[in-house]
Amino acid sequence: MNESPIVELREVHKAYPLGETVVQALKGVDLKINKGDFTAIVGSSGAGKSTLMNLIGCIDEPDAGQILIEGEAASNRSEPEKCILRNEKIGFIFQSFNLIPVLSVYENVELPLLVQKKMTLEERQKAVDEVLKDVDLLKYRDSLPNKLSGGQRQRVAIARALVNKPGLVLADEPTANLDSQTAHTIIDLLLKLNKDKGTTFLFSTHDEKLIGRVNKVLRIQDGRIQG
Repeated sequence: MNESPIVELREVHKAYPLGETVVQALKGVDLKINKGDFTAIVGSSGAGKSTLMNLIGCIDEPDAGQILIEGEAASNRSEPEKCILRNEKIGFIFQSFNLIPVLSVYENVELPLLVQKKMTLEERQKAVDEVLKDVDLLKYRDSLPNKLSGGQRQRVAIARALVNKPGLVLADEPTANLDSQTAHTIIDLLLKLNKDKGTTFLFSTHDEKLIGRVNKVLRIQDGRIQG
């Protein structure tokens, strides 16, 4: 396992106003995620894991501290710069799949490549078909999401997250809406992609099936990493 960190947080603080009070969501978090890690962040509701994932994903900004992605400062960038960083270096998998219902499987997976505008049509087709093959959905490339099972929709979401070959994939409760058997199938797929492609996965989850199969569990409580 390569011990070079793909994500590093240094003394990160984040607070949110809640009515007349201020909630300290993160309190001086230090964290390293190494390249190739398969890690789960676990904590009760309000512990700070969603805040942590949003900061790592460059969706939100810390109040203090540093966030590094592949050794480069990820905070205090302009919104266009953060969009480029998210598109090129970070993939996202959501609990609710977040597929666009009027687009085919192929078109949903192609979307991140259209944002980049760097690839020819032929290059996009090759990239999409390769990743659909990786998740065993090539034969469904022209199907609409509503024709697929929950597990198949999640595999489309995984393909979309991976099509740009990001070093890091952030997954928010990726098995929460799946039955037990399908959840294990998805976990098997993610483990295979982690092993074969070297992709780093960071999960926010309550699912014991997933927690039991990751390489590392980080517990967060009251805005602090417990280990």
